[in-house]
Amino acid sequence: MTGTQGTASTATGRTVARRTVVAAAGAVGLGAALVACGSDDPADSAAKTPADDGANGDSGSGEGGSAGQGEVLAKTADIPEGGGKVFEDKGVVVTQPTAGEFKAFSSVCTHSGCTVGSISNGTINCPCHGSQFDAANGSVKKGPATKPLPATAITVEGDSISLA
Repeated sequence: MTGTQGTASTATGRTVARRTVVAAAGAVGLGAALVACGSDDPADSAAKTPADDGANGDSGSGEGGSAGQGEVLAKTADIPEGGGKVFEDKGVVVTQPTAGEFKAFSSVCTHSGCTVGSISNGTINCPCHGSQFDAANGSVKKGPATKPLPATAITVEGDSISLA
């Protein structure tokens, strides 16, 4: 065996140990993974902040929604009783747990930041890892999420649902 096993030469003629190359590649991969999980946009970080443990989901109360205040999201007829609708572009999910009762929550799953995908059988469902949240109050019904969806303030005037 020669003394050059486990080394590589660079364009400048320097010899680099295999260990150095592997460590550098690992550091680059880790850095890319961390960058992919974060954002410098303050609007994104507000939407992705985990919920307070005390979120109670009262109709028209709570925090978590700041985009498009006063903007009409939907007509009340668009939100099925016992179901809901995800407004991904607004970062909100609106539900109607019982007839005439409308609730709104952040559409960002508190587990890993995915957008929730559907509302069925009284739960708001995240497609990424299977977390489920109660459509009436945003509480966790099934993990891996451990924190509830933050409530988002809405107003219902006539047949229009708007961000408050």
